[in-house]
Amino acid sequence: MAEPGEAPAPRVVTAGETMVLVVPPAPGRLRHATSVTLSIGGAESNVAIGLSRLGVPASWVSALGQDELGELVLHRVRAEGVDTSAVRRVPDRPTGLYLREEVAGALRVYYYRSGSAASTLAPGAFDPAVLDGAAFLHLTGITGALSPESAEFLSWAARTARQAGVRVSYDVNYRSRLWGPAAARAASEALLPHVDVLLVGDEEARALWGWDDDTCLDRLADAGPGEVVLKLGARGCAAVVDGERLTSPGFPARQVDPIGAGDAFAAGYLAATLEGLDPAGRLRTANAMGAFCVQNLGDYEGLPSRAELTAFLDQTVDLGR
Repeated sequence: MAEPGEAPAPRVVTAGETMVLVVPPAPGRLRHATSVTLSIGGAESNVAIGLSRLGVPASWVSALGQDELGELVLHRVRAEGVDTSAVRRVPDRPTGLYLREEVAGALRVYYYRSGSAASTLAPGAFDPAVLDGAAFLHLTGITGALSPESAEFLSWAARTARQAGVRVSYDVNYRSRLWGPAAARAASEALLPHVDVLLVGDEEARALWGWDDDTCLDRLADAGPGEVVLKLGARGCAAVVDGERLTSPGFPARQVDPIGAGDAFAAGYLAATLEGLDPAGRLRTANAMGAFCVQNLGDYEGLPSRAELTAFLDQTVDLGR
């Protein structure tokens, strides 16, 4: 919290769908589960929670059903210190749901989000005043796959942010179960002129554009973004920042659950940017966040506090006792 007379800390606004996650407590097929746990999962709220845990004020914009699942999502996100005042409740639409199972070491996800409350996100879905005092608006390509109106929402939100002097970060976040590569590629390319920071995974670059090396960095940067970051998983990342090419190695990590690692990466990159770190420091922080995340179960549950992230970056040994 800012001291009296001190400028408030830079804020990040995220916008997109969060669903209730249903997962069995152990690996195996869902059909054989005798119990399940309820959690939440959504790329944009994951980023907001990651930022909040690092001490960066974050707001999340979305739409939820006027149902018990919507209450669950709202309560969990609020409990993480994220501002949810711009979340709308939609009486005649359900909150999205997804199920996850692990079979033979492979994760499978089943979505129940068609016609969800969040699919009503459209131009004008939030008051532009939500962006007052924000340093970034963070969006992902998942939103564009929810409905034609949601695809229009992405471009409207990005343009609205730019007009307000707010930088736009965009994570491609391609989901093949929601739409095909041609549609996802077209939606991302239409948004790029309005994007300042672009995040894309190497598998996404291959699936959408057929690019197998980091030449994609220059090609995507030519479309508008001043910062393009290519996520390489355990190998770290590569980037072009204001014309400068950089690479950053990953951190050794025992992978327990890969879900949410890209969102942790995004939260780390944005937090480090607001902290004033140079490009190399931003990439290293983002890699550390991703590596910390995969060593824990859950979409967001394992995201670190500021003290935990600092200890991880410094490779400080914690005996835990």
